[in-house]
Amino acid sequence: MKKSTALNAPFQPASFAFRDVTKVREIIARYPKGRDQSAIMPLLDLAQRQVGEDGLKSAKPYGGWIPRAAMDEVAKLCGVAPMKVYEVATFYSMYNLEPVGKYLLQFCTTTPCWLCNASGVLQAAEKHLGIHVGDTTDDGYFTIMEVECLGACSNAPMVQINDHYYEDLTPEKMVEILKSFRQDVIPPSGPQNGRKGSMSIAGPTSLMDQAKKAGVI
Repeated sequence: MKKSTALNAPFQPASFAFRDVTKVREIIARYPKGRDQSAIMPLLDLAQRQVGEDGLKSAKPYGGWIPRAAMDEVAKLCGVAPMKVYEVATFYSMYNLEPVGKYLLQFCTTTPCWLCNASGVLQAAEKHLGIHVGDTTDDGYFTIMEVECLGACSNAPMVQINDHYYEDLTPEKMVEILKSFRQDVIPPSGPQNGRKGSMSIAGPTSLMDQAKKAGVI
């Protein structure tokens, strides 16, 4: 995934302040004295979620992203040069550096998902929404991104939508999920074909006694 280079774009706000000061202090307090820079990543996540909360209240909704002013505020709180925070934010794919849709669709298209028709699932989403990878729908609801492995290879293909993971997808199921999100109804996450966890689609093949005790079979 190509990262944004929009640190100086016109849409950047002039300032940023954390609302939940108590949470900020709690995050910084997790780390030893003098190691405040360790709080950079969770503070960036907190900033992104705060912006996302603001987006839910906007006339045209948008999702969480991290303005440059927020990165500068994190740098000040952690006692590091702003560049140190920019380096972190531009490296990790979970940080969005420009506005995204209310629902961020992150499609894995690496080998296991690709072999299980990830391209077909992605194309179904593009056709249904009328946009392509890197685009956002005009109503601000959806942004499509293509990402590297999301760690559910045995349940491929999959997509991450905000904090929800949908696995064992088909093109038809993808469209059904998108229709639910369009109505702001969050469908159940996880495997979409009846699979339990990451076990074989035919059911458990080992540890049968433990599976029965756990109520899996």
